[in-house]
Amino acid sequence: MQLTQKETTLLSDLKSQEKLCVEKYTKYASSALDPQLKELFTSIANVEQQHLNTITQIENGNTAQPSQGSAQSVKTTFTSNYGMGDTPDKQADAYLCADLLADEKHVSSLYDTCIFEFKEQAIRDTLNHIQKEEQQHGKAIYDYMSVNNMYS
Repeated sequence: MQLTQKETTLLSDLKSQEKLCVEKYTKYASSALDPQLKELFTSIANVEQQHLNTITQIENGNTAQPSQGSAQSVKTTFTSNYGMGDTPDKQADAYLCADLLADEKHVSSLYDTCIFEFKEQAIRDTLNHIQKEEQQHGKAIYDYMSVNNMYS
């Protein structure tokens, strides 16, 4: 498979974003105070690593197939650990969530643009699959924030 210069550049951008996601989710998992949040960030970091591996495969000229079932490994139901009031712990975890939710919005948008720029349908399908997982990550963070009175 021969990639165009534009496709190569877009893959490089995606790879940089996925590396950043892996690093941030890993770092934030160790910083999170709520055990549910630690688990969420750790599981998303693992999926982001799969995304990075997939983008690297495409960059190396292989039509990579997305890992099936990876999104299901991300927890989507949470119990409330924080009440209505603000505490330092809640504020710290809310900051981590807000920052990562903003990243997910950005990465999803980047995938949206890239999907339209690739000529190979198999790559478009793979990027679309990854984008859907990014959206699921954002939804999981939103759900956590909502249950814990962090999102208004």
